[in-house]
Amino acid sequence: MIDVLEIETCNELVARFETVIKSPRPSKSGQYFTGVDLGTACIVLAVLDEEGQPVAGAYRYADVVRDGMVVDYIGAVTIVRELKEEIESKLQTELRYAAAAIPPGTDALDSGAIKNVVQSAGFELTNLLDEPTAANQVLDIQNGAVVDIGGGTTGISIIKDGEVIKVADEATGGTHLTLVTAGAYKMSIPEAELFKRDVAHHQELLVTLKPVVEKIATIILEQVAGYEVDGLYLVGGTTCLTGIEGIIEKKTGIPTFKPINPMFVTPLGIALSCTDEALD
Repeated sequence: MIDVLEIETCNELVARFETVIKSPRPSKSGQYFTGVDLGTACIVLAVLDEEGQPVAGAYRYADVVRDGMVVDYIGAVTIVRELKEEIESKLQTELRYAAAAIPPGTDALDSGAIKNVVQSAGFELTNLLDEPTAANQVLDIQNGAVVDIGGGTTGISIIKDGEVIKVADEATGGTHLTLVTAGAYKMSIPEAELFKRDVAHHQELLVTLKPVVEKIATIILEQVAGYEVDGLYLVGGTTCLTGIEGIIEKKTGIPTFKPINPMFVTPLGIALSCTDEALD
């Protein structure tokens, strides 16, 4: 059974988060839990209250992480600290606890760096999980696959009866879309990245980027082969590309769904996994 209602619930949470980014809503209890999403193209901090409701948030586009790996440690710490201080100023309090996430299968490679970034920015790290599994904290899918398409990689979590039974991460993501855009339009990489983010260009871009999106769809098919997957649920900044879900659904033959702002699903899920007990 396809979990359409869960998408609606997810959309409501994302919409509330978009509202509190602009107008923070302090919690009466003063208890806050933060999700830190160190993305390839964007760093997002999502802050929830003790009831799991969004109270504040901030984000900044950055180039400090590539393919799930921290490549500019000082830059990453600086941005997370500045976003933290920005939110603290608005809430008039200190943000103490935070959780973070990494692409599936990279825990042995870069989980230590992610942990150090969060702690060096002034947080007590309470949880570290993989990105698509974090996203499912919001989606609450019972049977299907959460597909987190980031800047450098595509992460996939297959869910059965509400439990994660497989996680995978494959190269190909938003960076590849940017490279194709730069080549097609004779732009620099930074110019192509900005061009790609502009919704006004998405319709014309979709034709140019279709082969890359189809490659991502092929990766998804390879990873879900042999599993019963009722639906694909797209999250991550790259899936903000208008129409990407239609190409993936056509290529995979699997019903495909996308929240209203998929860039914010994973950080909200990370925040929902945050507790008040720091990791060792």
